[in-house]
Amino acid sequence: MPDNKAVSQQVRIFNVSSDGEIDAAFAAIIDQRIGGLIVQGDQFFTVRRDQLVLLTTRHAIPTIFPWREFAMAGGLMSYGTSLRAAYHQLAIYAARILKGEKPADLPVQQATAFETVVNLKAAKALGVTIPTGILLRVDEVIE
Repeated sequence: MPDNKAVSQQVRIFNVSSDGEIDAAFAAIIDQRIGGLIVQGDQFFTVRRDQLVLLTTRHAIPTIFPWREFAMAGGLMSYGTSLRAAYHQLAIYAARILKGEKPADLPVQQATAFETVVNLKAAKALGVTIPTGILLRVDEVIE
């Protein structure tokens, strides 16, 4: 039977909007011995995907990234909307507009496809064991 004890964890938010702030945030993360990181889905971070994956790997910080592309680039894991599905929906809307529909008449769409990807090679490098129960539920496992 699983242990249902509450786990008390302190949350620290790092607001980052420049390359210098990334360096300062990682210095603080290392100095404070923060045990894990969740990266927000944002264009700023997407453009710096390789840099973030390198820093989290170099400093052995288990990290959850927003999109599969981060896990594919060597990050530990990702959970977020499917960019492939979002681009597909964008293409459908573009086609409808090109066929004459007015953009203002099209309904607002929200993401409905979410995916989880685990990179076992990254997990091994970090010394992290991903429980089998999680591996059975993810959309993709990178070995």
